[in-house]
Amino acid sequence: MKNITPSPCPCEFHIWEHYARELMVEYQQCVEEGLDCEKYKSLFESVNQMPHSQYKEEMADIISRLVLNMDMRADYEYDEPSELEEIKAKRNLDLLKPCTGTAVPLEKKIQGAWYGRIIGCLLGKPVECAWTSAIHAVLKSSDNLPMHRYIKASDLKMDVLEANDAMWLKDRNSYPDIIECAPFDDDTNYTVMAQCMLDDYGDTFTPRDVLETWVKYQGRNAYCSAERVAYINYMKHFMPPQTATYQNPYREWIGAQIRGDYYGYITKNPEKAAELAWRDASISHIKNGIYGEMLISAMLAGAHTNSNILDVIYIGLSQIPQKSRLYAQAIELIDDYKNGVKKDEAFKKIHTIYNYKSSHDWCHTISNALIVIASLLYGNGDFGKSICMAVETGFDTDCNGATVGSILGMINGIDSISEEWKAPLKGMLQTQILGHEKVKIDELVKKTLIHIEKFDK
Repeated sequence: MKNITPSPCPCEFHIWEHYARELMVEYQQCVEEGLDCEKYKSLFESVNQMPHSQYKEEMADIISRLVLNMDMRADYEYDEPSELEEIKAKRNLDLLKPCTGTAVPLEKKIQGAWYGRIIGCLLGKPVECAWTSAIHAVLKSSDNLPMHRYIKASDLKMDVLEANDAMWLKDRNSYPDIIECAPFDDDTNYTVMAQCMLDDYGDTFTPRDVLETWVKYQGRNAYCSAERVAYINYMKHFMPPQTATYQNPYREWIGAQIRGDYYGYITKNPEKAAELAWRDASISHIKNGIYGEMLISAMLAGAHTNSNILDVIYIGLSQIPQKSRLYAQAIELIDDYKNGVKKDEAFKKIHTIYNYKSSHDWCHTISNALIVIASLLYGNGDFGKSICMAVETGFDTDCNGATVGSILGMINGIDSISEEWKAPLKGMLQTQILGHEKVKIDELVKKTLIHIEKFDK
Protein backbone atom coordinates (compact mmCIF):
# COMPACT_ATOMS: atom_id res chain seq x y z
CA MET A 1 0.00 0.00 0.00
CA LYS A 2 1.35 3.39 -0.93
CA ASN A 3 2.42 5.67 1.94
CA ILE A 4 0.44 8.93 1.90
CA THR A 5 1.92 11.87 3.76
CA PRO A 6 -0.38 14.82 4.43
CA SER A 7 0.85 18.09 3.07
CA PRO A 8 1.86 20.80 5.56
CA CYS A 9 -1.09 22.62 7.06
CA PRO A 10 -1.29 26.17 5.67
CA CYS A 11 -0.17 28.82 8.16
CA GLU A 12 -1.46 31.92 6.43
CA PHE A 13 -4.22 32.31 9.03
CA HIS A 14 -3.53 34.13 12.28
CA ILE A 15 -2.26 32.10 15.22
CA TRP A 16 -5.65 32.72 16.92
CA GLU A 17 -7.14 30.45 14.26
CA HIS A 18 -4.61 27.64 14.80
CA TYR A 19 -5.42 25.78 18.00
CA ALA A 20 -2.49 23.44 17.33
CA ARG A 21 -0.04 26.32 17.62
CA GLU A 22 -1.31 27.38 21.07
CA LEU A 23 -1.20 24.08 22.93
CA MET A 24 1.01 25.35 25.76
CA VAL A 25 -1.37 28.29 26.28
CA GLU A 26 -4.11 25.66 26.46
CA TYR A 27 -2.11 23.68 29.01
CA GLN A 28 -1.53 26.71 31.23
CA GLN A 29 -5.23 27.59 31.00
CA CYS A 30 -6.16 24.04 32.03
CA VAL A 31 -3.83 24.18 35.03
CA GLU A 32 -5.20 27.52 36.21
CA GLU A 33 -8.85 26.53 35.94
CA GLY A 34 -8.17 23.42 38.01
CA LEU A 35 -8.38 20.65 35.43
CA ASP A 36 -6.58 17.40 36.22
CA CYS A 37 -4.11 17.82 33.36
CA GLU A 38 -0.62 17.37 34.83
CA LYS A 39 -0.41 13.73 33.74
CA TYR A 40 -0.85 14.92 30.14
CA LYS A 41 1.82 17.64 30.21
CA SER A 42 4.32 15.61 28.19
CA LEU A 43 1.64 14.99 25.55
CA PHE A 44 0.96 18.73 25.22
CA GLU A 45 4.70 19.42 24.96
CA SER A 46 5.38 16.67 22.43
CA VAL A 47 2.56 17.67 20.09
CA ASN A 48 3.47 21.35 20.50
CA GLN A 49 7.00 20.59 19.27
CA MET A 50 5.81 18.82 16.12
CA PRO A 51 6.31 20.69 12.85
CA HIS A 52 3.09 22.31 11.75
CA SER A 53 1.22 19.83 9.58
CA GLN A 54 -2.05 18.00 9.22
CA TYR A 55 -0.69 15.40 11.66
CA LYS A 56 -0.22 18.07 14.30
CA GLU A 57 -3.71 19.42 13.67
CA GLU A 58 -5.16 15.94 14.12
CA MET A 59 -3.24 15.42 17.36
CA ALA A 60 -4.43 18.82 18.60
CA ASP A 61 -8.01 17.80 17.85
CA ILE A 62 -7.56 14.79 20.12
CA ILE A 63 -6.11 17.01 22.85
CA SER A 64 -9.06 19.39 22.57
CA ARG A 65 -11.47 16.50 23.12
CA LEU A 66 -9.38 15.39 26.06
CA VAL A 67 -9.60 18.89 27.58
CA LEU A 68 -13.37 19.01 27.23
CA ASN A 69 -13.67 15.77 29.21
CA MET A 70 -11.07 16.36 31.94
CA ASP A 71 -12.09 16.12 35.56
CA MET A 72 -11.37 18.83 38.10
CA ARG A 73 -8.49 18.30 40.53
CA ALA A 74 -9.71 17.12 43.93
CA ASP A 75 -7.54 19.71 45.72
CA TYR A 76 -8.67 22.73 43.68
CA GLU A 77 -9.69 25.50 46.09
CA TYR A 78 -11.88 27.61 43.84
CA ASP A 79 -15.52 27.21 42.81
CA GLU A 80 -16.00 28.90 39.45
CA PRO A 81 -19.22 28.20 37.54
CA SER A 82 -19.97 29.66 34.12
CA GLU A 83 -23.77 29.37 34.19
CA LEU A 84 -25.62 32.51 35.28
CA GLU A 85 -27.81 31.02 38.02
CA GLU A 86 -24.83 29.22 39.56
CA ILE A 87 -22.84 32.45 39.49
CA LYS A 88 -25.67 34.27 41.23
CA ALA A 89 -25.86 31.59 43.92
CA LYS A 90 -22.18 32.01 44.78
CA ARG A 91 -21.99 35.82 45.09
CA ASN A 92 -21.21 37.79 48.23
CA LEU A 93 -24.08 40.26 48.21
CA ASP A 94 -22.88 41.71 51.53
CA LEU A 95 -20.50 43.76 49.38
CA LEU A 96 -23.37 45.66 47.77
CA LYS A 97 -23.26 49.26 48.91
CA PRO A 98 -26.25 51.56 49.31
CA CYS A 99 -26.73 54.50 46.99
CA THR A 100 -24.71 57.42 48.35
CA GLY A 101 -26.03 59.89 45.82
CA THR A 102 -24.10 62.12 43.47
CA ALA A 103 -24.23 65.75 42.45
CA VAL A 104 -23.18 65.00 38.88
CA PRO A 105 -26.10 65.14 36.38
CA LEU A 106 -26.76 61.96 34.40
CA GLU A 107 -25.90 63.44 31.01
CA LYS A 108 -22.52 64.61 32.29
CA LYS A 109 -21.87 61.13 33.71
CA ILE A 110 -22.61 59.48 30.38
CA GLN A 111 -20.45 62.02 28.56
CA GLY A 112 -17.68 61.35 31.04
CA ALA A 113 -17.96 57.59 30.58
CA TRP A 114 -17.80 57.75 26.77
CA TYR A 115 -15.02 60.32 26.63
CA GLY A 116 -13.17 58.57 29.45
CA ARG A 117 -13.22 55.25 27.62
CA ILE A 118 -12.09 56.72 24.33
CA ILE A 119 -9.35 58.85 25.94
CA GLY A 120 -8.01 55.98 28.04
CA CYS A 121 -7.92 53.77 24.97
CA LEU A 122 -6.05 56.42 22.98
CA LEU A 123 -3.54 56.87 25.81
CA GLY A 124 -2.65 53.19 25.83
CA LYS A 125 -3.01 52.39 22.14
CA PRO A 126 0.43 53.60 20.97
CA VAL A 127 2.20 51.13 23.28
CA GLU A 128 -0.24 48.22 23.14
CA CYS A 129 1.73 44.95 22.96
CA ALA A 130 4.95 46.60 24.14
CA TRP A 131 6.68 45.12 27.18
CA THR A 132 6.68 47.22 30.32
CA SER A 133 10.44 47.73 30.05
CA ALA A 134 10.05 49.24 26.57
CA ILE A 135 7.15 51.43 27.68
CA HIS A 136 9.20 52.82 30.54
CA ALA A 137 12.17 53.46 28.27
CA VAL A 138 10.01 55.44 25.84
CA LEU A 139 8.36 57.41 28.65
CA LYS A 140 11.63 58.13 30.43
CA SER A 141 13.31 59.36 27.25
CA SER A 142 10.55 61.95 26.78
CA ASP A 143 10.27 63.15 30.42
CA ASN A 144 6.94 61.35 30.76
CA LEU A 145 7.74 58.91 33.59
CA PRO A 146 5.76 58.85 35.83
CA MET A 147 3.34 59.14 32.95
CA HIS A 148 1.27 62.33 32.97
CA ARG A 149 0.31 62.97 29.33
CA TYR A 150 -0.21 61.33 25.97
CA ILE A 151 2.73 59.76 24.16
CA LYS A 152 3.35 61.78 20.99
CA ALA A 153 4.90 60.62 17.74
CA SER A 154 7.44 63.37 18.26
CA ASP A 155 8.50 61.71 21.54
CA LEU A 156 9.88 58.65 19.80
CA LYS A 157 13.66 58.37 19.69
CA MET A 158 14.95 55.76 17.27
CA ASP A 159 17.90 54.76 19.46
CA VAL A 160 15.54 54.09 22.40
CA LEU A 161 13.17 52.05 20.25
CA GLU A 162 16.02 50.05 18.73
CA ALA A 163 17.60 49.32 22.13
CA ASN A 164 14.27 48.01 23.42
CA ASP A 165 13.21 45.97 20.36
CA ALA A 166 10.35 48.39 19.83
CA MET A 167 11.04 49.89 16.42
CA TRP A 168 7.54 48.87 15.35
CA LEU A 169 6.09 51.57 17.62
CA LYS A 170 7.18 54.24 15.12
CA ASP A 171 4.67 52.90 12.59
CA ARG A 172 1.64 53.34 14.84
CA ASN A 173 -0.99 55.80 13.59
CA SER A 174 -2.50 56.44 17.01
CA TYR A 175 -0.32 59.21 18.42
CA PRO A 176 -2.44 62.26 19.35
CA ASP A 177 -0.21 64.72 17.50
CA ILE A 178 -0.79 62.99 14.14
CA ILE A 179 -4.42 61.76 14.28
CA GLU A 180 -7.50 63.48 12.84
CA CYS A 181 -9.78 62.08 15.57
CA ALA A 182 -9.95 59.06 17.87
CA PRO A 183 -8.86 56.04 15.77
CA PHE A 184 -10.79 52.77 15.73
CA ASP A 185 -9.96 50.11 18.28
CA ASP A 186 -11.69 46.96 19.51
CA ASP A 187 -12.03 48.57 22.95
CA THR A 188 -14.34 51.20 21.49
CA ASN A 189 -15.79 49.10 18.65
CA TYR A 190 -17.50 46.84 21.18
CA THR A 191 -19.05 49.74 23.06
CA VAL A 192 -20.55 51.14 19.87
CA MET A 193 -21.63 47.69 18.74
CA ALA A 194 -23.43 47.05 22.03
CA GLN A 195 -25.40 50.22 21.41
CA CYS A 196 -26.30 48.96 17.93
CA MET A 197 -27.34 45.59 19.33
CA LEU A 198 -29.70 47.16 21.86
CA ASP A 199 -31.26 49.11 19.00
CA ASP A 200 -31.78 45.85 17.14
CA TYR A 201 -32.79 43.48 19.96
CA GLY A 202 -33.53 45.51 23.08
CA ASP A 203 -32.40 44.45 26.54
CA THR A 204 -33.87 40.95 26.14
CA PHE A 205 -31.13 39.96 23.69
CA THR A 206 -29.74 36.43 23.89
CA PRO A 207 -26.16 35.18 23.57
CA ARG A 208 -26.94 34.13 20.01
CA ASP A 209 -28.17 37.66 19.26
CA VAL A 210 -24.73 38.91 20.29
CA LEU A 211 -23.10 36.59 17.75
CA GLU A 212 -25.57 37.63 15.06
CA THR A 213 -24.65 41.25 15.81
CA TRP A 214 -20.96 40.44 15.46
CA VAL A 215 -21.54 38.85 12.07
CA LYS A 216 -23.75 41.72 10.91
CA TYR A 217 -21.46 44.59 11.86
CA GLN A 218 -17.85 43.37 11.55
CA GLY A 219 -15.75 40.94 9.54
CA ARG A 220 -13.66 38.16 11.04
CA ASN A 221 -10.42 40.13 11.17
CA ALA A 222 -11.89 42.72 13.54
CA TYR A 223 -11.96 40.08 16.29
CA CYS A 224 -9.05 38.95 18.44
CA SER A 225 -8.11 35.85 20.49
CA ALA A 226 -11.24 34.39 22.18
CA GLU A 227 -13.56 36.54 20.07
CA ARG A 228 -11.96 35.30 16.84
CA VAL A 229 -12.37 31.70 18.03
CA ALA A 230 -16.03 32.27 18.98
CA TYR A 231 -16.75 33.97 15.65
CA ILE A 232 -15.22 31.10 13.67
CA ASN A 233 -16.95 28.49 15.84
CA TYR A 234 -20.28 30.18 15.14
CA MET A 235 -19.55 30.09 11.42
CA LYS A 236 -19.02 26.34 11.87
CA HIS A 237 -22.54 26.16 13.39
CA PHE A 238 -21.55 25.83 17.03
CA MET A 239 -23.98 27.55 19.39
CA PRO A 240 -23.29 29.27 22.73
CA PRO A 241 -21.82 28.21 25.09
CA GLN A 242 -19.92 25.77 22.83
CA THR A 243 -18.67 28.78 20.83
CA ALA A 244 -16.65 29.62 23.97
CA THR A 245 -15.40 26.16 24.86
CA TYR A 246 -14.41 24.48 21.61
CA GLN A 247 -10.68 24.80 20.92
CA ASN A 248 -10.48 28.13 22.72
CA PRO A 249 -7.28 28.45 24.78
CA TYR A 250 -8.09 32.16 25.31
CA ARG A 251 -11.30 31.51 27.25
CA GLU A 252 -10.18 33.51 30.30
CA TRP A 253 -8.39 36.30 28.44
CA ILE A 254 -9.40 39.97 28.65
CA GLY A 255 -11.66 40.11 25.58
CA ALA A 256 -14.98 39.99 27.41
CA GLN A 257 -13.84 42.44 30.07
CA ILE A 258 -13.52 45.18 27.43
CA ARG A 259 -17.01 44.51 26.04
CA GLY A 260 -19.22 45.23 29.03
CA ASP A 261 -19.13 48.98 29.56
CA TYR A 262 -22.31 49.80 27.68
CA TYR A 263 -24.41 47.46 29.82
CA GLY A 264 -23.34 49.48 32.84
CA TYR A 265 -24.00 52.75 31.02
CA ILE A 266 -27.68 51.98 30.43
CA THR A 267 -28.75 50.92 33.93
CA LYS A 268 -28.02 51.82 37.52
CA ASN A 269 -28.96 48.28 38.61
CA PRO A 270 -25.71 46.30 39.09
CA GLU A 271 -27.42 42.92 38.92
CA LYS A 272 -29.09 43.74 35.62
CA ALA A 273 -25.84 45.11 34.18
CA ALA A 274 -24.00 41.96 35.26
CA GLU A 275 -26.66 39.72 33.69
CA LEU A 276 -26.48 41.59 30.38
CA ALA A 277 -22.71 41.24 30.56
CA TRP A 278 -23.03 37.49 31.17
CA ARG A 279 -25.14 37.08 28.04
CA ASP A 280 -22.42 38.86 26.10
CA ALA A 281 -19.40 37.19 27.69
CA SER A 282 -20.68 33.60 27.63
CA ILE A 283 -20.37 33.35 23.85
CA SER A 284 -16.56 33.51 24.01
CA HIS A 285 -15.42 33.02 27.61
CA ILE A 286 -15.82 30.88 30.70
CA LYS A 287 -15.31 31.38 34.44
CA ASN A 288 -13.07 34.39 35.18
CA GLY A 289 -13.27 35.51 31.57
CA ILE A 290 -17.01 35.96 32.15
CA TYR A 291 -16.58 37.43 35.63
CA GLY A 292 -14.34 40.21 34.30
CA GLU A 293 -17.12 41.56 32.11
CA MET A 294 -19.71 41.19 34.87
CA LEU A 295 -17.40 43.03 37.29
CA ILE A 296 -16.85 46.05 35.04
CA SER A 297 -20.49 46.31 33.96
CA ALA A 298 -21.70 46.20 37.57
CA MET A 299 -19.10 48.76 38.64
CA LEU A 300 -20.33 51.16 35.98
CA ALA A 301 -23.95 50.59 36.99
CA GLY A 302 -23.00 51.31 40.60
CA ALA A 303 -21.14 54.43 39.52
CA HIS A 304 -24.45 55.97 38.40
CA THR A 305 -25.37 56.62 42.04
CA ASN A 306 -22.15 56.14 44.04
CA SER A 307 -19.23 58.53 44.12
CA ASN A 308 -16.93 56.50 46.39
CA ILE A 309 -14.43 54.52 44.30
CA LEU A 310 -14.00 51.70 46.81
CA ASP A 311 -17.77 51.29 47.09
CA VAL A 312 -18.03 51.10 43.29
CA ILE A 313 -15.38 48.36 43.22
CA TYR A 314 -17.19 46.42 45.93
CA ILE A 315 -20.45 46.72 43.98
CA GLY A 316 -18.74 45.10 41.00
CA LEU A 317 -17.25 42.32 43.10
CA SER A 318 -20.67 41.59 44.64
CA GLN A 319 -21.79 40.20 41.28
CA ILE A 320 -19.11 37.51 40.81
CA PRO A 321 -18.48 34.25 42.71
CA GLN A 322 -16.85 34.70 46.10
CA LYS A 323 -14.64 31.63 45.62
CA SER A 324 -13.23 32.69 42.26
CA ARG A 325 -9.63 33.62 41.53
CA LEU A 326 -10.65 37.08 40.37
CA TYR A 327 -12.58 37.80 43.55
CA ALA A 328 -9.83 36.45 45.82
CA GLN A 329 -7.02 38.41 44.19
CA ALA A 330 -9.08 41.61 43.99
CA ILE A 331 -9.96 41.42 47.69
CA GLU A 332 -6.29 40.80 48.54
CA LEU A 333 -5.32 43.89 46.54
CA ILE A 334 -7.98 45.98 48.27
CA ASP A 335 -6.91 44.71 51.71
CA ASP A 336 -3.31 45.62 50.91
CA TYR A 337 -4.43 49.11 49.93
CA LYS A 338 -6.46 49.53 53.13
CA ASN A 339 -3.50 48.29 55.16
CA GLY A 340 -1.20 50.96 53.78
CA VAL A 341 0.66 49.14 51.01
CA LYS A 342 2.13 51.81 48.71
CA LYS A 343 1.34 52.18 45.03
CA ASP A 344 4.69 50.92 43.75
CA GLU A 345 4.50 47.84 45.97
CA ALA A 346 0.97 47.08 44.78
CA PHE A 347 1.90 47.20 41.10
CA LYS A 348 5.13 45.29 41.77
CA LYS A 349 3.06 42.52 43.35
CA ILE A 350 0.93 42.25 40.21
CA HIS A 351 4.11 41.95 38.15
CA THR A 352 5.39 39.28 40.53
CA ILE A 353 2.27 37.15 40.07
CA TYR A 354 1.92 37.74 36.33
CA ASN A 355 4.70 37.78 33.73
CA TYR A 356 4.20 40.54 31.17
CA LYS A 357 6.41 38.62 28.74
CA SER A 358 3.92 35.73 28.69
CA SER A 359 1.08 36.23 26.21
CA HIS A 360 -1.28 34.34 28.51
CA ASP A 361 -0.50 36.48 31.56
CA TRP A 362 -0.34 39.67 29.48
CA CYS A 363 -3.83 39.10 28.09
CA HIS A 364 -5.49 37.41 31.06
CA THR A 365 -8.62 38.85 32.63
CA ILE A 366 -7.31 38.78 36.19
CA SER A 367 -3.94 40.46 35.67
CA ASN A 368 -5.59 43.33 33.83
CA ALA A 369 -8.55 43.60 36.22
CA LEU A 370 -6.06 43.99 39.07
CA ILE A 371 -4.34 46.82 37.20
CA VAL A 372 -7.71 48.52 36.71
CA ILE A 373 -8.61 48.22 40.39
CA ALA A 374 -5.16 49.35 41.58
CA SER A 375 -5.24 52.36 39.26
CA LEU A 376 -8.66 53.38 40.54
CA LEU A 377 -7.61 53.03 44.17
CA TYR A 378 -4.21 54.69 43.98
CA GLY A 379 -5.33 57.32 41.46
CA ASN A 380 -7.68 58.63 44.15
CA GLY A 381 -10.25 59.97 41.70
CA ASP A 382 -7.80 61.96 39.58
CA PHE A 383 -8.68 61.14 35.96
CA GLY A 384 -5.30 61.76 34.33
CA LYS A 385 -3.28 60.21 37.13
CA SER A 386 -5.42 57.07 37.14
CA ILE A 387 -5.43 56.35 33.41
CA CYS A 388 -1.67 56.98 33.29
CA MET A 389 -1.11 54.43 36.07
CA ALA A 390 -3.16 51.92 34.11
CA VAL A 391 -1.03 52.42 31.00
CA GLU A 392 2.49 52.85 32.36
CA THR A 393 2.42 49.54 34.23
CA GLY A 394 2.10 47.64 30.95
CA PHE A 395 0.09 44.53 30.09
CA ASP A 396 -2.99 45.37 27.96
CA THR A 397 -2.48 49.12 28.01
CA ASP A 398 -5.30 50.36 25.81
CA CYS A 399 -7.84 48.04 27.45
CA ASN A 400 -6.93 49.10 30.97
CA GLY A 401 -6.68 52.79 30.17
CA ALA A 402 -10.11 52.61 28.53
CA THR A 403 -11.76 50.80 31.44
CA VAL A 404 -10.30 53.07 34.11
CA GLY A 405 -11.25 56.15 32.08
CA SER A 406 -14.77 54.87 31.57
CA ILE A 407 -15.37 54.20 35.27
CA LEU A 408 -13.90 57.47 36.49
CA GLY A 409 -15.75 59.37 33.78
CA MET A 410 -19.00 57.82 34.99
CA ILE A 411 -18.26 58.59 38.65
CA ASN A 412 -17.12 62.17 38.24
CA GLY A 413 -18.59 63.29 34.93
CA ILE A 414 -17.24 65.06 31.88
CA ASP A 415 -16.20 68.16 33.81
CA SER A 416 -13.57 66.10 35.64
CA ILE A 417 -11.73 65.50 32.33
CA SER A 418 -9.52 68.41 31.32
CA GLU A 419 -9.37 69.77 27.79
CA GLU A 420 -5.84 68.48 27.19
CA TRP A 421 -7.25 64.94 27.23
CA LYS A 422 -10.32 65.67 25.10
CA ALA A 423 -8.74 67.89 22.45
CA PRO A 424 -7.13 65.20 20.20
CA LEU A 425 -10.50 63.46 19.79
CA LYS A 426 -12.09 66.48 18.11
CA GLY A 427 -15.45 65.09 19.19
CA MET A 428 -15.24 62.17 16.74
CA LEU A 429 -14.58 58.43 16.90
CA GLN A 430 -13.67 56.08 14.08
CA THR A 431 -14.96 52.51 14.31
CA GLN A 432 -14.95 49.31 12.27
CA ILE A 433 -18.72 48.96 12.73
CA LEU A 434 -20.52 48.74 9.39
CA GLY A 435 -22.50 51.93 8.85
CA HIS A 436 -20.84 53.68 11.79
CA GLU A 437 -17.32 54.17 10.47
CA LYS A 438 -17.06 57.70 11.88
CA VAL A 439 -19.39 58.86 14.62
CA LYS A 440 -19.87 61.93 16.76
CA ILE A 441 -19.24 61.15 20.40
CA ASP A 442 -22.09 63.41 21.44
CA GLU A 443 -24.45 61.35 19.27
CA LEU A 444 -23.33 58.21 21.10
CA VAL A 445 -24.12 59.99 24.35
CA LYS A 446 -27.60 61.01 23.15
CA LYS A 447 -28.45 57.47 22.08
CA THR A 448 -27.22 56.16 25.45
CA LEU A 449 -29.57 58.52 27.28
CA ILE A 450 -32.45 57.22 25.14
CA HIS A 451 -31.51 53.66 26.04
CA ILE A 452 -31.38 54.53 29.75
CA GLU A 453 -34.89 55.93 29.59
CA LYS A 454 -36.06 52.81 27.75
CA PHE A 455 -34.20 50.02 29.57
CA ASP A 456 -33.38 51.22 33.10
CA LYS A 457 -36.57 49.90 34.67
